[in-house]
Amino acid sequence: MSNLYDLLGVSKSASDSDIKKAYHKLAKTLHPDVNPDAKAQEKFKAVSKAYEILSDKQKRTRYDAGEIDDNGNPTPFGAGAYDRGGGGFGGFGGGTHTYRRGNTTYQTNINPEDLASMFGGLGGGAGGFDFADLFGMGSRGPKSRSYPTSQDVQYNLTIPFDLAINGGQTTVGIEGKQLKMRVPAGVEEGSTLRLRGQGQNGGDALIKVHIQESPLFTREGNNLIIKVQITLKEAVQGTTITLPLPSGAVAVKVPPYTSGDKVLRLKGKGVGGKGDCLVHFSIVLPPKGNKELSDFVSGWLDPTGNPRHF
Repeated sequence: MSNLYDLLGVSKSASDSDIKKAYHKLAKTLHPDVNPDAKAQEKFKAVSKAYEILSDKQKRTRYDAGEIDDNGNPTPFGAGAYDRGGGGFGGFGGGTHTYRRGNTTYQTNINPEDLASMFGGLGGGAGGFDFADLFGMGSRGPKSRSYPTSQDVQYNLTIPFDLAINGGQTTVGIEGKQLKMRVPAGVEEGSTLRLRGQGQNGGDALIKVHIQESPLFTREGNNLIIKVQITLKEAVQGTTITLPLPSGAVAVKVPPYTSGDKVLRLKGKGVGGKGDCLVHFSIVLPPKGNKELSDFVSGWLDPTGNPRHF
């Protein structure tokens, strides 16, 4: 059985705080989100299991007593696991006993002679009892126990555009359960978030994120882009408009004589407060048949001249 203390790099007398610090230090370098190496992922699972057992006082006590193994499963000869006050297994004699079969030696805290007397003697054969067979230790040596294999399971989750930009908490349905999940600010389309221990047999749930499109904004890296239409009058005289940004509504002053190629930059109003929001303006003319505007333009001497240089 592997030593869980060695896995975390601490002594058997380590405090709860020391165990927690050791686990966090290892997790920072082994976590699959920062270290995709397969061996690192296997070691991360191992140290996570070690921390799960050693951070639980009851499990740690049972582990130190040999009652559970490094996977948290009960051991067949756990010290004290079946102690009924007689100092040994079920009232039999205490201490460690050695049982040898062929070239293989087994050790247990059960006295094989005491146990064998209940089954007609040691050594097997007709009417005899083979202590090794009781625990699956046949003539070919110890038989391995089979435990369910943990498996990671992948799910898909679609989240609103604003949640992807700002980050926050949401819920995801897994195997009939509604689980809370933290979405980091700026998560990108197709990213995978991990829920520890929510897969099959203790594996992880891998949540693939899909982001709903926004009717107003597009995203370029950490910047947000929005196209805003203004009237001819607003373009000439200037105005103030309110933009419903993902981070909250904000009032924006449109300066006088804003042309259609004008881009207004709102600092820090991009993805997760890191990028900017770029406001692109376009001028909307009134419908056809506006005689007043047509007459005005006909008699207006435009000082701009020809803006085209081709």
